[in-house]
Amino acid sequence: MALLEVKNLHVKYGNVEALHGIDIEVNEGEIVTILGANGAGKSTTLMTLSGIIKPSEGEILLEGKPLHRLPAHKVVRERITQSPEGRRVFGTLTVRENLNLGAFTAKDPKQTETNRKWIYELFPRLQERRQQLAGTLSGGEQQMLAIGRALMSNPRILLLDEPSLGLAPILVKTIFDTIRQINETGVTVILVEQNARVALKLAHRGYVMEVGRIVMQDFASALLSNPEVINAYLGGKD
Repeated sequence: MALLEVKNLHVKYGNVEALHGIDIEVNEGEIVTILGANGAGKSTTLMTLSGIIKPSEGEILLEGKPLHRLPAHKVVRERITQSPEGRRVFGTLTVRENLNLGAFTAKDPKQTETNRKWIYELFPRLQERRQQLAGTLSGGEQQMLAIGRALMSNPRILLLDEPSLGLAPILVKTIFDTIRQINETGVTVILVEQNARVALKLAHRGYVMEVGRIVMQDFASALLSNPEVINAYLGGKD
């Protein structure tokens, strides 16, 4: 059994259907990336997985247990957390206060402190800036904080929505190196990312979405060498 199964998932915004019956499987310990152009339905998929959007049809199963009926805060209790597109940090709160908000479902203070120390090891800049207001951080630092906040509840599955958006190339490399480190500790990662080449080099498997449908799925290495993917998402040959 896969860790997470998405079966025949439909999502509507009013009368407009955004997801047209998608199927996704994610195995424990994988990094799975979802690729596609703007408007393909990638962010909608992540927000549905995290309980922010409710599907009109279909199922989301965590080890066979239905998640699609749960409100977002109960999805977090199942240890599925999201770092949203655009970071969405709380600018008038400090770095430490932002991290604390990520642990709002935690019941074990010792585990929370362990998670915080781990996040500071992953992102030493956050420890240096822990008393600084989040709104005064650089874009890269805010992205580190958004990922750190999502890690505070000790997730089994981490949902990452466009972590490289707006970042300088050197910072993109830092963020993706850290995502690999997070995955190596046993955290399963579902990654939505416009930078398809970087995402496929990091991921184990990938799905390609077009207009609310899955049109292709394969091992990441196979997608990297697929002529259709190269022409559509990788800007032609390297």
